[in-house]
Amino acid sequence: MIEEQNLTERQRQIIRFFHQNTFADHMNVEVVPEEGGSVHLELVVEEYHTNLYNIVHGGVLMTLADTAMGAACLELGKKVVTVQLGIEFLHSVPLTERIITKAAVLHDGRRTMACECEMLSREGKLFAKAHGTFYVLGQLEE
Repeated sequence: MIEEQNLTERQRQIIRFFHQNTFADHMNVEVVPEEGGSVHLELVVEEYHTNLYNIVHGGVLMTLADTAMGAACLELGKKVVTVQLGIEFLHSVPLTERIITKAAVLHDGRRTMACECEMLSREGKLFAKAHGTFYVLGQLEE
């Protein structure tokens, strides 16, 4: 992680924005700034994130995907809400694993945006891939 004094103003805005999201806060989602001005999300799997099989519940991965793609839209200065979200679960995620979620914008329209994301281990094991369509509510600065 980069030092706080080295954050861009957009990274600071995104971090402030997500500190207002009580659900992401409840899930213990971390917004991690990257060199170059982008962010990614991380989550350490705790017991309350798991299902009856002691692996991450699919809804947790959907939440991470939705939140990460929303953050990618915020990087472009746009506040969005989800229109469509799809996910492919590729490997189960065990308790105590750190999930790293990185998203990218594929389409940056005036009214809609399309994104994709990957959820990986630190070693690069791909747990899930997701894609979504988002409706643009307005600019982040508004």
